[in-house]
Amino acid sequence: MAIALGVGYFLITQKENVLKMPAQIGIIKPTATPQPTEITASFEIITLGTGRVFTASMYHNLSSDVYISVENPSQVHVKKEGLTWTQFFKTLPMNLDKDCLTTGTGQTFCTNDAQTLKFYINDIENLNALNEVIEEGDHLLVTYD
Repeated sequence: MAIALGVGYFLITQKENVLKMPAQIGIIKPTATPQPTEITASFEIITLGTGRVFTASMYHNLSSDVYISVENPSQVHVKKEGLTWTQFFKTLPMNLDKDCLTTGTGQTFCTNDAQTLKFYINDIENLNALNEVIEEGDHLLVTYD
């Protein structure tokens, strides 16, 4: 009798959990999986009138998803669909956000009262450029002056 009461109490107190479980078993929520792709884009960074170069090996082939290579270090190779410019720059030994650029050699260029960091995609100023998905043929220009 005590066992029956214990089982009955357990079933009553766990009723909501027991009823929910069968409905949740086997449900798999789909997630978007980035697909392999072959996108080529380009970028250019100009600080105080000087074009930055990325010929040093420390910038090349650092990610299998998005990278630049020695053959053309201003050309971005995107191998995974949906990657943004921020994701690309995070693969490089430098920092870039909407307000500051810190180069691979440690030089810092931040927006201030006299100079501004600006972003252009395909010759159109874009304040949100770093969050844009890299598309085939895109050209990102970052200027600081």
